[in-house]
Amino acid sequence: MSPDPAEQLPLKPVDLQLLLALADGELHGYGLVLAIDRATDGLLKLDPGNLYRVIKRLLDEGLVAEAPPRRPAGGEERRRYYRMTPLGRRVLVAELRRLQSLVGSPAARALIDGWAT
Repeated sequence: MSPDPAEQLPLKPVDLQLLLALADGELHGYGLVLAIDRATDGLLKLDPGNLYRVIKRLLDEGLVAEAPPRRPAGGEERRRYYRMTPLGRRVLVAELRRLQSLVGSPAARALIDGWAT
């Protein structure tokens, strides 16, 4: 039986952003940094040490996996690419649904609507 995604919730904000970045496909570390920076308008900046600690934890939890190695055309640079696992996708969807229900609650809607005026 596959693990229950609800057991992984709530996600840490950095985990949520990293999984969202991988939702569109495989990325290497620097690509993740850029994607998260863009998605958060610069509010969440990851230095390499923190990024790779997060990646290692998500690898250990089975939410992320290393993608097959790539051979760069004409270069020696070899980057590790990461992808979301099927469990990672289920956890991400569960977390997004959880957040959607929080934001959609009557109390949250009243607050949001009150701020808009």
